[in-house]
Amino acid sequence: MITLYDADRCPYCARVRIVLAEKGIGYETVTVDLDDRPAWIYEKNPLGKVPVLEEGEFVLPESVVINEYLEERYPEPPLWPADPGERAEGRLLVERFDSLSRPYYALRRGDEDARDRLDEQLSLLDGLLPGRPFLTGREFGLADAAYLPWILRAESNLGVDLVAHPALADWVERCGGRPSVSAERALLAAL
Repeated sequence: MITLYDADRCPYCARVRIVLAEKGIGYETVTVDLDDRPAWIYEKNPLGKVPVLEEGEFVLPESVVINEYLEERYPEPPLWPADPGERAEGRLLVERFDSLSRPYYALRRGDEDARDRLDEQLSLLDGLLPGRPFLTGREFGLADAAYLPWILRAESNLGVDLVAHPALADWVERCGGRPSVSAERALLAAL
């Protein structure tokens, strides 16, 4: 059985929850209080961060690595495209994710100057989507799961309006119809 060391408010954990749901993988949750981290979480991840996935004796931190592991360990349904070019483009987006997260977290900490930098990153994503329905390519996948938690939180927690980014807004709406994403929206609404 898989155990996910999780925190509801953590977008990194949301990435993993989305992938687990997309793949239909059952798991148990151990909730970690991010404001009062238990000492034992440092045994699971020396950085004390969540998510951490545990499967038997195997323990793995870091959402991107966990999601790649889940993709390889549980290949159906696939969340990377079969086409090597599409797969490489999706992986490049995940690799460059920090360009969105840096201004997101700066804005969250109250740096209003970061709003313009975040908007620039949203514009870049918006520019990718007219040619394809998902960030991953023709189908929903790991690149979408990598970005969605932050876009949803930017809207709900930071007052970011996607009106200026219509393709991105359409993508959020399209993804929102998926049970994995609607569950994350419901969780955000309850926080």
